[in-house]
Amino acid sequence: MGVIGDAWTWLVTGEHWSGADGVWHRLGQHLFLTAACLVISCAIALPIALVLGHLGRGGALAVNISNAGRAVPTFAVLVLLLLSPLGTHGSWPTIIALVLFAIPPLLTNAYVGMREVDRDVVEAARGMGMSGRQLVGRVELPLAFPLIMTGVRTAAVQVVATATLAALPGGGGLGRIITAGFRLTDTPQVVAGAVLVAALALLVEGVFVVLTKALDPMRRRGGRARGPAERPPADQAPTAPKSLELT
Repeated sequence: MGVIGDAWTWLVTGEHWSGADGVWHRLGQHLFLTAACLVISCAIALPIALVLGHLGRGGALAVNISNAGRAVPTFAVLVLLLLSPLGTHGSWPTIIALVLFAIPPLLTNAYVGMREVDRDVVEAARGMGMSGRQLVGRVELPLAFPLIMTGVRTAAVQVVATATLAALPGGGGLGRIITAGFRLTDTPQVVAGAVLVAALALLVEGVFVVLTKALDPMRRRGGRARGPAERPPADQAPTAPKSLELT
């Protein structure tokens, strides 16, 4: 049948899905690790990006510093953390390594999204007397939402794929299926584990695409950001969209 056929046989065998080492248990661990890392990453990166994007100062430096971190392999960071005093604190080395890995796309996309908001709309909102907090919450954030969610989606998919490293220091997740396959010299199990990780990454990608469309504030308001071709001529005063009207 070949390796692919043997991997399919492994996947459809019921005993491989139950128990402490089964797929369902490892999948739950993988999802928990992914969710925890994504929440922590968003809590760190998004507020910084939104503030810097709103102010328009210091963002380029923050983005360049975060992107420079991509040059360091996540596995190398994990190894260094395991050799540090944090190595004795359970899953924290893996979580920290994955958080550092997820921050660059979150920070970059959120900052760029805030800076690419139509300046005519922003100035119109300022002219209507909006405060800085109102400007961020009612204008810039809704218009930047799609690009922000693109960063969240990218980070989520990357974390799902990279969380397999948690198995190396003895952590949980679908990576344990792959490492167990290597240990047992069971190639079909290794392939099956890789297929499960890839399928989960694609599923997460699809879920975030749907969430982006469903939660987009501008879509729910019935409006959208204007592109360059839709901006008024220079000699015509800009007008605020209906979504900015004060009540």
